[in-house]
Order: sequence, then C-alpha cells, then structure tokens
Amino acid sequence: MVRKIVIPGELLTAEKKRLGGHVFIKEGKILSDCVGLLNESPDSIGVIPLEGPYLPQANDIIIGFVLEEKFAGYTMDINSFYSSFLPKRELDFFAKPGDIVSVKIASVNEVNEVELTGARLLAGGELAEISPVKIPRLIGKEGSMLNVIKRGTSAVVVAGRNGRIWLKGGNTKLALETIRLIESEAHKEHLTDRVTKFLEEKTNMKLGAEPARENNFKEDNPRENHFRENNFRENNSADVMVENKAECEDI
Repeated sequence: MVRKIVIPGELLTAEKKRLGGHVFIKEGKILSDCVGLLNESPDSIGVIPLEGPYLPQANDIIIGFVLEEKFAGYTMDINSFYSSFLPKRELDFFAKPGDIVSVKIASVNEVNEVELTGARLLAGGELAEISPVKIPRLIGKEGSMLNVIKRGTSAVVVAGRNGRIWLKGGNTKLALETIRLIESEAHKEHLTDRVTKFLEEKTNMKLGAEPARENNFKEDNPRENHFRENNFRENNSADVMVENKAECEDI
C-alpha cells in the first residue's frame, strides 16, 4: 500500500484540522506547499516532503567536512546553502581540511549562519548521502530502521540530519545497498518490514524483533535526546537518532 503523493497547491481537505508541516490555508481550505506524501489522521493533516535541501535547525546532529582552518576555528561543509563555523574550543582533537566530523548545531542566527558544537571525529569508514528529507525514514520510529540495518549488517551507522550517513565495520556494502533501497522506497508504507525481509534474504539470518529499549529521554525534545544518547560508541553497532515521530512513523 502506497501513501498518496501530493503536489504544491493541491487541495488536501476543506475540513478544519490541526496543521502539520508543509501545508497552508487558502480560502478556508488546506493545501500542500510541496511535493510529498500525505500524512493525515482524523484530527490533523500535513505533508512529508520527498525532496528538498537541508535547512539547519538548532540541536540537529549532522555530519560535516572540515573546509578551512581559521584562527578561532574551522569553516565547515554541512550540505547546506548556509555557512557554518566550528570553534576550536569545541574540539578535543586536531582537525585538518577533509576530515569528516559529526557535530551538533548550537545555534542558527537571523541570517542563517550556523555555529557548531560537540565535535566527534569520524575516522575511516565510508560516507553515503541521501536527500535530507528522507533521513527520518532511514531512522524509523524510535530508531527502528537503523536497528534493523545494525542487526543485519553489524555495521556502525551514524545518520546525520543533513542527509549524510557514515558507516564503518561489518558488511558496509550490504548496509549501503539497504540505504539505497530505503531511499528509493521512502514513499511506501511498512518499509521497516520490507527492509527486514530484504536483509534476512541477503544474510540467511532471522532478524526478528529487537527487545524494546528503555526510553528515559524527554518527549519534548527528540533532537536533544539523540545528542545525549549518541556517543558514537564503537562497541555499539549503530547509533540511533530519534527524530520527529510523525515523520519517522512507519505505518
């Protein structure tokens, strides 16, 4: 079963509903403002975009490249139109141009200049990119999709909100193949189940359901929750980013 794909300006409903993302009201009717998947419930309506650039938000965990060293820090490529800066005080290692670094967005000012914090060097490994708007499907509800990839490939997987994914160890070739499958089928329902079946067929393993993780994080700030949870532990085969539940839910 496939969710309905809508286009900019398309009429979604004339009913009064709570507005989700990427919709607007015109003459009392609710319309879409982008190409995406209709996300409707009895009392709310929104659109999950299928394409779009990365727009930095405070507390996002992202993956960037070091571009240039300055006196007080480094300019960074964060896969965005906007400039970003990582102060040297935020690093406990010496960085050089070309290094891959996981960082948290500390702030975004009124002209969209980005300041970064909490840098972690991602040494070695491989890097993949997908559309940033598809990252929530890669993560899954409460990290369910990343956990499936972890168990099926034994790879370390760090997913950045800006569309970059870093992988190391295990079967990275299969992990990349799985990421491309998720990217191409992000608009379909029950994606976690299909990815689980795909990995089981590829590995001849029965993945089954993973025991539920105890969730002691605050519900009101899932991006901050991920920053506290994600310590890039080498002994853990995937790092789970908990995103907006409405976007990540695999229904």
